Formats: sequence, C-alpha cells, structure tokens
Amino acid sequence: MVFKALIVILGLITLPVTRAALTRRVACPDGKNTATNAACCALFPVMEDLQQNLFDNGECGENAHESLRLTFHDAVGIGSMGGGGADGSIILFDDVESVFQANAGILDIVDAQKPFIARHNLSVADFIQFAGALAVSNCPGAPRLPVFLGRKDATEAAPDKTVPEPFDPLDTIFARLADAGGFDPISTVWLLTAHTIAAADLVDPTIPGSPFDSTPGRFDTQVFLETALRGTLFPGSGPHQGEVQSPIRGEIRLQSDHDIARDSRTACEWQSFVNNQAKAQDRFTDAFAVLTILGSNQDDLIDCSEVIPQPAPFTGQATFPAGLSNADIEQACGETPFPVLATDPGPMTSVAPVPES
Repeated sequence: MVFKALIVILGLITLPVTRAALTRRVACPDGKNTATNAACCALFPVMEDLQQNLFDNGECGENAHESLRLTFHDAVGIGSMGGGGADGSIILFDDVESVFQANAGILDIVDAQKPFIARHNLSVADFIQFAGALAVSNCPGAPRLPVFLGRKDATEAAPDKTVPEPFDPLDTIFARLADAGGFDPISTVWLLTAHTIAAADLVDPTIPGSPFDSTPGRFDTQVFLETALRGTLFPGSGPHQGEVQSPIRGEIRLQSDHDIARDSRTACEWQSFVNNQAKAQDRFTDAFAVLTILGSNQDDLIDCSEVIPQPAPFTGQATFPAGLSNADIEQACGETPFPVLATDPGPMTSVAPVPES
C-alpha cells in the first residue's frame, strides 16, 4: 500500500535527526551559534535576514503563509509527468511555471524571495524549503519542521498540471499526490493541515486575503472544524455556481477541502484532527518531511533541522465561532461522533482578511 510505503520513508527520515542529537557541536564563524554540522552554520545569517526583512520580525503573516505554499508548489512538481521535485524550478523558471493556473499569484512571494536568494550562498532549491520551514515556526502552535541542505537546482521547468487545483475531482487530486510523493488519501489530509495558516487572493479575486479558517495567524485545528460546518451554495450562475461557501463571513472554503472533509475515504481522518493539536503537529511534520526532499536522496542531504527555532506553543482548545455549534456540523464520519466543543461568546462576526505584507 502507498500509505505503508510512506511510513517506511518517514522512518528513514527521522533517523539522522536522532543521531544528530548525539553529535559533537561545532562553533559557527559568526561567533554566536553552534551546529552539529558546520554546513548548517550558513543558515543562521539567512534566518536572521528572513525573520527581519521578509517575515516582519517573526510574524505569521502573508509572506509566511505564501512561503509555506511555495514549498508545496515547488516540491510536488515530480512524478510520471516529469519534474524534479523540490528543486527550485518554480523560482528558476518562474516565467514558465507562474503562468500555470494552479500557481496563480505565486509571483508575489517568488519576487519577494529573489533578493534574499541573491544575498546568500544557498541553492534555490534549499532556500525555498528552508524559508517555508522557518515561516511556519513563526506561527504559534506549529511543529518544528525538518530542514535539509544539499538539493540540486533544477535545469528545466516542471510541467503544468503537477499542482492539484481546488476544483479538481478528488480522484484526480489523490492520484496526482500519490504519483508525486506516495501520498495516499489519509496522508493527503496530513498535508492539508497547512491550510490552518492559509489564505487565498485569487481563488475568488473579489475577496483577496480571505483565510481558510478564523485563526490564520495560528497553527491550530480550526480549519478541520470549520470546514465540517454546513455551508451554503454560492448564489447565482457565475463561475462559483455549485461551490459551497463557508457560513463564517470573510472566510473562504476550498471546494477540495470541503469534499475531502466529506469523502468516505478521508472524512474520519479529517474529523480526527479536530481539537487534536498534537496530532496536527505530528502528522504535518511527517508529511512535510516527505514533501521537502522529493527528488533527492535523503542520504545525500545534510540534516539542519536544529537551526529552526522552537515555535511558540498553543495550548487552547478548538471552539465554534460565535453563533455556531455542534448543530451546524455536517456529519460525514460514520465511525465516531463529532467532538463536543464550546462556542465563542458574543454575536457572529466577520473574519478579517490577512493583510498584505
């Protein structure tokens, strides 16, 4: 099974991290930091530059969200259709890949990252993945994601249609992710934990910056709860006819998330993340560990995960936004009841858009 193969890969990936904890540390040339491998010292000045000048002194804002998105859009370009995986092609060949429909809006973060790449001696492939892992560390409740160095930069663009789109049929999405990285429907749900800190500008251009849940600045499980709420169909006969919109004003719901939360193959796994912060952290780390090295032999890479700061914790609970309750859940998992959760006090309000950085 694909899922079993993924677990084997994960087991191989975690071994170097364990060994690294037992390795003697070396002093970095900056006189401030140490590392288990001297090659990792190169990441400290990159981190300082990114935190100060791209991530607004460590905020979980739009550039952080978009940097995480970029890791996926670069890495998933691999498989039977071609492409080299996490190889930097989305920046190196941005004139080609940015016009792909699935990559709409990607040029903003590509252009924002280019000056940093020019200032630092990292491959573009390594930079994209490092920036994404660092970005996530700025979001309270996030896991500390793995970082590796040593990827080879792309020599050609990835082909079109390697990035799934939110309006694709689920069979198409599942087949594409299985082909790209061995992700089965269950581990696809793990990948989608990234949507806890996601927003969209161009899924519906009339509402730019719309978050996928009510807490886009925090890595929590609200997206799994709020996507399970009963939605309403977009009115009229425009391009969004037949899509389901969130009952929470200001929030956008991807059709693919809506469908995966209700599909018999994934509904129970989706629901299992609700109010389960530890699972959200652990399973996203597992999925990202596979994604971030697609196209490389992990044995040829250097584990620099220790460079990533420990994210601030989130110890709260998932709650229904004001005005909503368990009665508003569209139950799709037939195996277990939906968790009983508290409702935020006050009248229902609108979720603010994620401001541009």
